[in-house]
Amino acid sequence: MTPLEELVSHLTGSSRAIVISNRDVDLRPGAEDNTLFVLKIGDGSHAAGGRGGGFGERKVTGVLCFELKGGEWTKRFEAEGEEGASGFEVPYYVSRLPFMFVDGTESMGYGVVDPALVADMTARSGISSSA
Repeated sequence: MTPLEELVSHLTGSSRAIVISNRDVDLRPGAEDNTLFVLKIGDGSHAAGGRGGGFGERKVTGVLCFELKGGEWTKRFEAEGEEGASGFEVPYYVSRLPFMFVDGTESMGYGVVDPALVADMTARSGISSSA
């Protein structure tokens, strides 16, 4: 599976994910360079309630980082499990965010465009900034 295919599977799959990105989420060919962190969220018994907006529990169970540079997607980081994802938190200001897919279709997901937060997560993950 290519990094782009893996990213699409996380954005469209049944697992809950929150995207933190430098720019709008645009996966179409010719899109501007971008870095996206995908925060995988637990689907425990408390996942449906207790938070404003109905998003529920916000425990990060996995973190992935994908980067688009020069038209090519790469996966730069992956951490699984609560221990591997410790230190990564869902920002309180997450909202609905449009995702533009390779074929031009659009879907709504959850996320935030925040270059400063992406820079913080890049440093936290220990990967060098290539932007």
